[in-house]
Amino acid sequence: MPSNQIICLSHAPWQAVPTRTQQLLLRLKGAHILYFEPPGPNWRRPGRRLRPGLTLYTLPPLAEVEERYHMFFRRRYRRLARFITQRMDRHRFREPVVWTDTPESVHLLEFLSFRALIYDCDRAWSELPIRWESDLALSADVIFAASQGLIDHLSPCSDNIVLLPNGVNYSMFAQPNLRCPPELRDISGPVLGYVGTLWRDLDLAPALLCAQYMPRWTFVFLGRRERNPALEPLSVLPNVRLLDPCSPGEVPDFLSRFDVCMSFPRMRDPDNDVVPTRIYEYFAAGKPVVAFYRRGQVEPFPDVIYAAYTAREFARLCRQALSEAGDWFQARRRSRGEVASWSHRAEQVQQILETVGLFDMPLL
Repeated sequence: MPSNQIICLSHAPWQAVPTRTQQLLLRLKGAHILYFEPPGPNWRRPGRRLRPGLTLYTLPPLAEVEERYHMFFRRRYRRLARFITQRMDRHRFREPVVWTDTPESVHLLEFLSFRALIYDCDRAWSELPIRWESDLALSADVIFAASQGLIDHLSPCSDNIVLLPNGVNYSMFAQPNLRCPPELRDISGPVLGYVGTLWRDLDLAPALLCAQYMPRWTFVFLGRRERNPALEPLSVLPNVRLLDPCSPGEVPDFLSRFDVCMSFPRMRDPDNDVVPTRIYEYFAAGKPVVAFYRRGQVEPFPDVIYAAYTAREFARLCRQALSEAGDWFQARRRSRGEVASWSHRAEQVQQILETVGLFDMPLL
């Protein structure tokens, strides 16, 4: 029977752009992992081997039941747990460690046999009943939290919380001699870019102001778009380019052409202090970063981020970032990115799990 067995119960399907949990699990040395993604049509397919020691399964799509219908609610999770247990038996998993990134999995725990529980928390779950997360945190042997705010949120339920910020595939973004993508080759002036989803509630007011008053600057937004109210006025400006998502391997090429990288907050969660992965990608590329913050928010990297609290200040700091001289700041940003590499984050996780006895040291 293999050691270091992990059952992952994730809220996210396995995807080409890896989630935080995917990034960490892929780098755990000596681990044998069964990754269960949310219910979907592929649940009848046999497990898909993603790499040695890592197998993917899709949970069966059972009808959703409100928690107030207690008997049917429990029956649903019992059936999901039976599916998981059958796959555990097939792979000879006996009392593994459960790794989860969602409070919903708390309803599965009473039906599963396991020896320890890890909760990887990288966001606030305001849309779920708070009791779910409280019960999960109370049961967890170790909690990895992506920010100090999440630690403060979970600390009433657990003393076993470790700060583990997000990370970056450093080597991919720090590679030299990248080629400018065809979509940007005709641009001669400064390029200010943003990488990531343009959420409906993303505060793009500073970008709109800059684009309107700085016609010689080109503003590039790379990623999926929701119905953000700023997109229509941005789309009619000749110096704005709204580009569809590209493959993860192409993102560094776009960053290589950006002269300044931008970041904006989501208005629905003004107190969110989780540093998004895109910031570390900007750091790894060595690019100047201008970020827009809400009043009262604390900027986590004052030495390498230009922090703006008004739209006018955002425009002024973009101009300052464009005139940045010397390579000290670039080296400092790359250093920040290297420290945040997913490999380094996974090493931290492995050391902690070995220290508390949840993981055996891999044989050399």
